[in-house]
Amino acid sequence: MSSKKSLAAQLHSDAVSFTPGGVHSNVRLERATAFFARGKGAWLWDVEGNDYVDYLLGQGPNFLGHAPEAVTEAVADACRRGMVYGAQHELEVEAGRSFLSAVAWADQVRFGLSGTEMVQAALRLARAVTGRKKFIRFEGHYHGWLDNVLLAPQADGTPGPASAGQLSSHLEDCVILPWNDENALAHALEEHAGQVAAVITEPFMCNSGAVSPRDGYLQRMRQLCDEHEAVLIFDEVITGFRVAFGGAAERFGVTPDLATYGKAMAGGWPVAALAGRAELMQRFADDVSHAGTFNASVMACAAVVATLEELRSDPPYARVEAHGEEVMAGIRKLADDHEVPLRVQGLGMSFHASFGPKDRVFDFQGLQALDLQRYNALAQRLTEFGVWVAGRGIWYVSAAHGDREATVVLERLDAALRAWHG
Repeated sequence: MSSKKSLAAQLHSDAVSFTPGGVHSNVRLERATAFFARGKGAWLWDVEGNDYVDYLLGQGPNFLGHAPEAVTEAVADACRRGMVYGAQHELEVEAGRSFLSAVAWADQVRFGLSGTEMVQAALRLARAVTGRKKFIRFEGHYHGWLDNVLLAPQADGTPGPASAGQLSSHLEDCVILPWNDENALAHALEEHAGQVAAVITEPFMCNSGAVSPRDGYLQRMRQLCDEHEAVLIFDEVITGFRVAFGGAAERFGVTPDLATYGKAMAGGWPVAALAGRAELMQRFADDVSHAGTFNASVMACAAVVATLEELRSDPPYARVEAHGEEVMAGIRKLADDHEVPLRVQGLGMSFHASFGPKDRVFDFQGLQALDLQRYNALAQRLTEFGVWVAGRGIWYVSAAHGDREATVVLERLDAALRAWHG
């Protein structure tokens, strides 16, 4: 028997010798031995030539699918004329105009590189305009990996620091509440009256469980922020340009003061944005610092312009949602056929799969009762059957998914469940 390593095994061996864990983001540690050669549309091919129908989409950015031709050509063409000038260029004006045309409620926008960065810019801006320090955020919501926003459940179930080396003192200005509980929010704003600079929320709790806001909840949040003169920040890094062209603000009919965007807005290119009301955003031109060498780079702005033009000229939202709903229905049927408590909830564009009671919609507290480790084991097994999904349960759908992908993913899930004994 040959002892020759596979190409993926050799690449992993090389990677761990010079990169901690062999990865450049801790989110990828669970799949550290996976190496891909290319992606196109809704498909990936690994370095051994195996194909995968992809419902992870690079953690969400590939809303148009992998390597969308219009975007890659626009970026390549723009790069031939230069990439980073240390000054302004025409494309950033075009990107800003296109962005604000889509996000109709906002007056101004700043481009950056990551959602984590733009959340920090939003919080800094809120503190500056209110003169207050505290902000309210919610259990299960993700706002980046920095010390003042990164949370994980502790041994007693309460949220706290999520990393060794994280300064717990940096969480002291954050008030952590259960989501979808307007009474808890009202009480916290009263308890900390005159101290809360901002309320920050995922308008659709996509990161943990794909939990939709209860009817009237976001409207009540808007009202309470107005009453207490707190800045309302929507973290739309996932939902922006995914759940609607105008994001969750459009879909749910609630206007924030500030909102962060990323992922789906640039066809897979690394770019994020902070948008908001002019009287707030204008402080960046005065005494609030936000900087970055690669902010509004030629590549980023070309990608934004091309992506938004694709979404505007051929809106994919109805078919993306229909595809996701078809796949969710198929997963439910397979769960019944195989007599396993596999359940799904969420929107067609982004939904959550897990093991637990199928007839219950879970909020964040309810998610603690789900067997997420068992689902993660299934997700790992699905890799062997050519299905690429996140171990934490979130599934993303792109404009490139169609009838073939729906058929293939359900066939492969069926085969995996037949062979699985988890």
